[in-house]
Amino acid sequence: MFKTSLLALAILGAPAFADTPVVENVNVTKSGDLWRFDVTISHTDKGWDDYADAWRILDGDGKELGLRDLAHPHTDEQPFTRSLSGVVIPASVTEVTIQPRDTINGWASDGKKIKLR
Repeated sequence: MFKTSLLALAILGAPAFADTPVVENVNVTKSGDLWRFDVTISHTDKGWDDYADAWRILDGDGKELGLRDLAHPHTDEQPFTRSLSGVVIPASVTEVTIQPRDTINGWASDGKKIKLR
């Protein structure tokens, strides 16, 4: 009984690890010098305390080229797609990374690499 109680306390006392958001799909279009990104993200949004709250566009050096804040949880809409228009991408950049963020883990350690045409 004592060992079972200790095990239960250890499990209950351990930090909860929430899943990170995943970039499922990205559609990119260019109009003149400006780019539009339609990004589909999945995440087990649980409400205001745990939801995917942003995604950003990074160049190969990690410089942020665009940021899309997500203003509310998407508990009943998974996966979901949100867009960002008017993004300026330098001509020298041929690949970007879409990196999602959530309210528990912050920025995901990885993202989805996209080649630009």
